Amino acid sequence: MALLITDACINCDMCLPECPNTAIFEGSKVYEIDPARCTECVGFYDEPTCMAVCPIDCIIKDPEHVENQEQLMEKFNSLNLFAK
Repeated sequence: MALLITDACINCDMCLPECPNTAIFEGSKVYEIDPARCTECVGFYDEPTCMAVCPIDCIIKDPEHVENQEQLMEKFNSLNLFAK
């Protein structure tokens, strides 16, 4: 499942450089996560790095983009097809 940054975000810039899929971007009010690019760091790390560095824990699982581990790995593979 993709992750979601809530309105509690304080735009601290901690998560932006941590995303290996460049799924995080500056939104109109707070940072946002592109669900088409978010793999919850599957394929890169054991857990989502954005969640690990967020000082206020405003990153949650996005209930509108539910994916299992296999689907996240498929997304990782498709995003990184030419990186191999």
